[in-house]
Amino acid sequence: MREQRHHRASAPDGTAPDSASPDSHFPDGSTDAGRPPATARVSDTPTTAAPDPKRWWALVPISLAQLMVILDGTIVNIALPSAQRDLAISDSGRQWVITAYTLAFGGLLLLGGRVADLVGRKRTFLIGLIGFAAASALGGAAVVPWTLFAARALQGVFAALLAPSALSLLTTTFTEPGDRGKAFGIYGALAGGGSALGLVLGGLLTEYLNWRWSLYVNVPIAVAAFLGALAFLEHRPGLPGVRLDVSGALLGCGGLLAIVYGVSETELRGWTSPLILSPLAGGTVLLAAFVVRQSRGDSPLLPLRILKDRTRMGSFVTMGLATAGMFGAFLFLTYYLQAVLRYSPVKTGLAFLPMSAAIAVGAAQVAARLLPRTAPRVLMTSGMVLAAAGMVVLTRLDVHSTYATHVLPALLVLGLGMGLTFMPVYATATAGVAPEDSGITSATVTTFQQVGGSLGTVLLNSIAASAAARYVAGRLRGPDPKDPVAAEGMVHGFTVASRWSAGLLLLAALVAACAVTARAPKRSERDMRA
Repeated sequence: MREQRHHRASAPDGTAPDSASPDSHFPDGSTDAGRPPATARVSDTPTTAAPDPKRWWALVPISLAQLMVILDGTIVNIALPSAQRDLAISDSGRQWVITAYTLAFGGLLLLGGRVADLVGRKRTFLIGLIGFAAASALGGAAVVPWTLFAARALQGVFAALLAPSALSLLTTTFTEPGDRGKAFGIYGALAGGGSALGLVLGGLLTEYLNWRWSLYVNVPIAVAAFLGALAFLEHRPGLPGVRLDVSGALLGCGGLLAIVYGVSETELRGWTSPLILSPLAGGTVLLAAFVVRQSRGDSPLLPLRILKDRTRMGSFVTMGLATAGMFGAFLFLTYYLQAVLRYSPVKTGLAFLPMSAAIAVGAAQVAARLLPRTAPRVLMTSGMVLAAAGMVVLTRLDVHSTYATHVLPALLVLGLGMGLTFMPVYATATAGVAPEDSGITSATVTTFQQVGGSLGTVLLNSIAASAAARYVAGRLRGPDPKDPVAAEGMVHGFTVASRWSAGLLLLAALVAACAVTARAPKRSERDMRA
């Protein structure tokens, strides 16, 4: 009986199940009977042990790192016109300021997660912080375009180390259901609100300093996170037996990079161009080879057992679809506010603050309090439906709309829905993972988030551009870009793309409702007394 208690699995919330039976249930409703030992649950430590009182300080460097990584996906958006003029970047080349970061980040996340398991999460976290700060300083000092492109790619490389190690540190630091809900609520708020905050900060820095500070600002953030990590994060060595699957890394990263690159070029070349079809087809073949490699390798980069868990896979897909729909809203509204409503960079950034606040409330206040007693799919599904309703409001935009009557209500509803979704997705996707899979599972969550956001942005942008071109054709009276028809066509493209965004969010709601079967986490006696 004592041996059974020692080996029993932990529940999705990180606590031990009530029964010591070896057939304890997993989030997908199955049991651990017949599963390989690698799927055993994380914690063998009794939940009655007194938690470390310093654990909440560990959340500070983790949160700073997460904020920095997410923020850099959007902070240069508003600064990009100034950087383009300063460095004489061509119109066709300016997209690489954004794409270089997202390609490197999304394509290397799985490798970064495995590196965290191999060399230790704290050590990987510290290396990621140092590298990210150095790459940011290099980009801020750029005097020619290629230096800025290279710096953004290096930021993505080190972000791929930083993001999975941060999430796995959070997962292993907070295991009590009550603490876990609060910690993931804060983390989810930063994940959702960081992108909007990047737009605000980018506008402020560009208008009152210059575009270079949208990169330099990462240096003090990284230094603060580094010092906090040294003081408060617990050091654990790399897990024994973990090896890097180099060939798998090349196949997986190459496939993701090829597909993201192909989709990113569709706006300029069209879907039928051989230069588009070739990387898309090549990327698909590489990813298929990657799956075959992972199913047969002794030390796979992405153990397929992680994807076979129904609840976990449902959480991954929900995250990817949610960010695909949300990131499109950032892109379109940035253009709408500046080109149609004539907002300055600062005013444009500040216009997104209500959305950041709504995400924070939804994640840290509403979802964090409801998750201990509510099934995760209820929160995810309701959050995605709410976010889709906010996106539908944006489909009513026209050239005469105002911020107060159309944009603000949409941002508030969209932000609240995203907050309700992000927090349970992070908590559920990483719950009950074996120690040797913690880093790679965390990396997979962020991979779906980053790749979903990248693909969603370029897809929706292509849809918007095509719809605008069709609207303008035959209506434009001359080449003057100030012609009202041109503005009407641009807004029409945004509204069409917003319909597609709403569809993606509703699809995410459907996936969450059907695939995420985990029950509400059981609270420990300490949580119930609190």
